[in-house]
Amino acid sequence: MSSASTTQARPPRNGVDVPTLFATIDAVKGQPEAAQFRFRAVNRWVSGTHSRTTIDGFFGVGAEQQHKAAYVADADHPEVLTGSDNAPSPVEYVLHGLAACLTAGIANIAAARGISLTQVESRLEGDIDLRGLLGLADEVRNGYEQIRVGFRIAGDAPDEQLRQVVEQSRARSAVYDIVTNGVPVDIQVETG
Repeated sequence: MSSASTTQARPPRNGVDVPTLFATIDAVKGQPEAAQFRFRAVNRWVSGTHSRTTIDGFFGVGAEQQHKAAYVADADHPEVLTGSDNAPSPVEYVLHGLAACLTAGIANIAAARGISLTQVESRLEGDIDLRGLLGLADEVRNGYEQIRVGFRIAGDAPDEQLRQVVEQSRARSAVYDIVTNGVPVDIQVETG
């Protein structure tokens, strides 16, 4: 039996279109250039520490792509950090991005392995020493010193298989990789 007919016979699971997931993997195997994506975001200052980001298009699968809608996300600092608390802080969005990426991976990996999930919940905490970003202690980093992620996961598989799904998600998470390995950031400035 060919892999295409096996893939087509698999129903969606955990809200994941399993046939499309496997078709995407097969397509990228056959055309590695299709795996090259460029995501974009445009951020504009509102006032004080409040800013707004719009995300609506990206490049992928060899062409420009559009989301179903333009997505808008505000960020601000809490009042205790000179903000107006109009939205989560940028460092809280990092926690959200990490949680969302790991959770999406869990759903995809479980679906690919034929595991039906009944619950996935994560709780994240990150520790920051403000002396770093305030320029008060050069030996203290500006960002998170540590992030802790705890999962509660349940489904129709033994505990060890559910733990393996979470571990595989960690191993393949783009955001986990960005947070733990860093990524070069090129900043360019135009004035006027």
